[in-house]
Amino acid sequence: MTGEELQKLLEPTIERLGFELTDLEVRLDGKGGLLRITIDKPEGIDLDDCEKASLAVSALLDIEDPVADNYNLEVSSPGLNRKLTKLEHFQRFEGETLKVTMRLPIAGRRRFRGTLVSSDNENIVVEVDGESHSLPLASLDTARLVPDGA
Repeated sequence: MTGEELQKLLEPTIERLGFELTDLEVRLDGKGGLLRITIDKPEGIDLDDCEKASLAVSALLDIEDPVADNYNLEVSSPGLNRKLTKLEHFQRFEGETLKVTMRLPIAGRRRFRGTLVSSDNENIVVEVDGESHSLPLASLDTARLVPDGA
């Protein structure tokens, strides 16, 4: 099962609990695989939320059995340097500082650190040292918030 298929399986259960599935990391390599789920809600995530989501996801995975390999399940909050993965995330954090890594260079560089100015279905605009860079969402490798003072 692909990561995308797994996300579609898990999302309804996580949403019923009142959380948003913000990220899913799947690393299956035989002996010690990892299934890392990141959840969020407007008022933030605490340990009880992670436990509740972990129990529900574990039960679903036991029933559906979509992953053949052995793995450890981790459920966590996005943290201060949260990963932005959906258009809604970019729109919510406009005006904040981001670190962006592109798959291929744009304007001769792959890494950008600056203020997220705007976002739409195709691009985000990041201002770096007074210069705006339009970065295609389809070419993003990673985008993370930079905590204040970091």
